[in-house]
Amino acid sequence: MRLVTKMSLVALAVVTLAACQKEAEQKPAVLDTDTAKQSYSLGVSVGRYLDSTLDEYTKMGLSLDSALILRGVQDAIADKTSLNDEEVQAMMTALEEQFREKQAAIAEAETAQAVAAGAAYLEENAKKEGVTVTESGLQYEVLQAAEGAKPAAADTVKVHYVGTLVDGTKFDSSVDRGEPAQFPLNRVIPGWTEGVQLMNVGSKFKFTIPSELAYGERDMGVIKPNSVLVFEVELLEIVAAETAE
Repeated sequence: MRLVTKMSLVALAVVTLAACQKEAEQKPAVLDTDTAKQSYSLGVSVGRYLDSTLDEYTKMGLSLDSALILRGVQDAIADKTSLNDEEVQAMMTALEEQFREKQAAIAEAETAQAVAAGAAYLEENAKKEGVTVTESGLQYEVLQAAEGAKPAAADTVKVHYVGTLVDGTKFDSSVDRGEPAQFPLNRVIPGWTEGVQLMNVGSKFKFTIPSELAYGERDMGVIKPNSVLVFEVELLEIVAAETAE
């Protein structure tokens, strides 16, 4: 939603709440009809939006004056604004630009922090006994060796796996679902494509995957941009072509 639209809603919320506050303090709301309940629910929704939106701006370092927001709404209704339309538009554009600049600065700082934390984790993990680092930067550890066949990149495999962030947060697990995952190796993240090809059927590996071999700068919800991922993978089967289809 554009900041201009947000600010319009904030202003509406402020004037609505201010106008009703005195009356609301004198007597409780009478909610004896659906229309009354709908009206009250709209007010609750607007109030919650106001609270969360102003908090969002404060976190960005943009502290807005609610009294002046209210005054602006009142002056607009009375058609006696202290700024003309061009000035209002210029100020709203400037405010939106400030908001975007603050967002960009915060995102840049978070990116730098995530990259530094990921690099530190990879550096320490690489020192652990049993960990091998490939040329691409993928790190793996053999948890359970086996002598079965190894898949090629074009093969479809069946695996059990548990995926976590470096802080131990679990974001995915075929084990928890109680059903193995099946997929072509050339249609997953590069760290998986490379890593699973190192495995023999029946083996279990632990992979520590740099962000550039995982989701990179993409935001995948719980998996934030530039996240290093850790997977424990058990290769159960290389699926025959006709079965995979």
